[in-house]
Amino acid sequence: MPSLHVPKMSCGGCLNTVTRAIAALDPQARVRGDLEKRIVHVETKEPEAALLEALRAAGYPASPIEPALG
Repeated sequence: MPSLHVPKMSCGGCLNTVTRAIAALDPQARVRGDLEKRIVHVETKEPEAALLEALRAAGYPASPIEPALG
C-alpha cells in the first residue's frame, strides 16, 4: 500500500480532490488521508508512478514515503 506525502493537502477539500484524482485512475482504490501529517495511504493495483502523476496533474504533487524498517 503506497503512502504518499502531499504537502499542499491542507483541508478536507484538498483531500477530496486528491481522492477523486486517485479514483479517476483506479475506481476501486481505497484512500485514507491524514490531513495533519499531509499523508495519504492508498490501496490500489496501480503503480506508484501512476499515482504520483495523477496527483501532479491534479495540482497536488506528492512524494513517496518509504516504509520504516524495524
